[in-house]
Amino acid sequence: MLTRTLTDNAELAALEPWHANEFATHVHNARAHLSPWLPWALTVVDTETAAMFLQRYADEQAKGNGRILGIWLDGKLVGGTLFRVWDSRTGMCEVGVWLAPDAVGHGLVTKAVGAMLDWAIGVRGMSRVEWRTVPDNTRSIATAQRLGFTREGVLRQAFPHQGIRHDVEVWSLLASEWRQS
Repeated sequence: MLTRTLTDNAELAALEPWHANEFATHVHNARAHLSPWLPWALTVVDTETAAMFLQRYADEQAKGNGRILGIWLDGKLVGGTLFRVWDSRTGMCEVGVWLAPDAVGHGLVTKAVGAMLDWAIGVRGMSRVEWRTVPDNTRSIATAQRLGFTREGVLRQAFPHQGIRHDVEVWSLLASEWRQS
């Protein structure tokens, strides 16, 4: 999966270390929107930290342990999706997403994650995909529901972020539940 068309003017493509400057600019511009949910939105502060973040995913991809992809709308990086956790031995992975506020409402995340699920389940043979979110992130929960994920429960105070311990909802999708395209 190198590039996948999402809409007439949007695509999903590899987000690699050489995109560090563009990624740093994107995070800077969307920081206020992303930082309530994503710790890395506070630590990716320049091209160097962006390159380190992206390199970590490039290294994991080289080992066959997942990947990070960007969402480009009209040629501008507006978000992405990644496999934060990838365990080939157990057949379980966790998908994560983010999107700039000006790109919300176009179905880009739903389409991007659908492509990621097709790849994880259909190509890599994963049995279970998890989606984790804080209960206040209603957009994230709505996306998980649209994609057919099932809410399994809450990990109480499992996510320390910005000095607060947040609950984490765990959602999952089994391979047998995913539509094969």
